[in-house]
Amino acid sequence: MGFIELLLIAVGLSMDAFAVSVCKGLSVKKVGVKHAALAGLYFGGFQFLMPVIGYLLGFRFESVIESIDHWVAFVLLAFIGGNMIKESFGKAEELNDDFGVKTMLLMAIATSIDALAVGITFAFLEVQILPAAGLIGVTTFLLSFVGIYIGNAFGTRYKSRAELAGGIILVVIGVKILLEHLGIISL
Repeated sequence: MGFIELLLIAVGLSMDAFAVSVCKGLSVKKVGVKHAALAGLYFGGFQFLMPVIGYLLGFRFESVIESIDHWVAFVLLAFIGGNMIKESFGKAEELNDDFGVKTMLLMAIATSIDALAVGITFAFLEVQILPAAGLIGVTTFLLSFVGIYIGNAFGTRYKSRAELAGGIILVVIGVKILLEHLGIISL
């Protein structure tokens, strides 16, 4: 898997955290660097950690499902992406201006569950996990940091579009992995 594909996956996975950051930015009257840094650290940190955990789980079970790993990668990415697309058309989330540990921890876990599944996929695709997870974590940190300010300035206008774009990216990459493995395309 090349750098561009990993970057696209990182951006796709970051969209949930970006969307939540936009909402958090909207909920705060006066945004400071502290708010943006907290969002970036929580979301980026968990987006780094979860693929590593998923990779370790996937690596452990690789020999059991090696013959269908491309299907597993496709199903996981398509499911995650499809869910993000569906959520982009759903109702708006409640605004919460709490940046406490409990709130941020729960949101960071909730927005990074999909990264756990992608980590499992990475084990099957033999991706070097630390650089890949690092790219995902840094991308999420940056987008979450900026998302706080965007939310504070523009509101939730771009939240749904961000989730939709992230979902489409993940589905397209899942389809590409499947088509490459089946020999239909080669990139």
